[in-house]
Amino acid sequence: MQSYLPACKIVTTHGVRGEMKALPLCDGAKFLSGFKTLYTTAEGAGPHKLLGVRAQGNMVLIRLEGVADMDAARAMVGRTLYLNKAEAKLSEGRYFIDDVLDCAVVDAATGQEYGRVVEVSHPAAQDIYTVRDADGADHMIPAVPEFVVKIDIAARQVLVRPIPGMFDAPINGDEE
Repeated sequence: MQSYLPACKIVTTHGVRGEMKALPLCDGAKFLSGFKTLYTTAEGAGPHKLLGVRAQGNMVLIRLEGVADMDAARAMVGRTLYLNKAEAKLSEGRYFIDDVLDCAVVDAATGQEYGRVVEVSHPAAQDIYTVRDADGADHMIPAVPEFVVKIDIAARQVLVRPIPGMFDAPINGDEE
């Protein structure tokens, strides 16, 4: 698990006072506003104090200490900024995707392990977990209460209640 996760990617400048328009790579402006510092590398180097963040459509406008004019903002275009996971305040039942990846997927009733979460996608209203079994076949499970009983990050497990066929036929075209 990483300590620093992508927060946003700077796409352009906004105005002449160093404000930047960014594509959020997290839950958006409200979530980002809970951080005091953003970093220019995934290792936590290049800290910049976050002076302001606000939503603009599906983008965010951010101001960073040390980025006070259009030239300084222009130099940041194309960069990804990172947040320190340890500073995040997540509500009950919320997790970072990074924390769910590589968790064992286990039947809540029988204890049978189906595989490990290798990808989390968000194509619609809920996340979809791609689970890779021991044979290398992928299976998808919607991350909804009907199927996901409990996520135990400390135990590195996702407890599930599968329906018949959910883990029988692989999605990647492999024959069993």
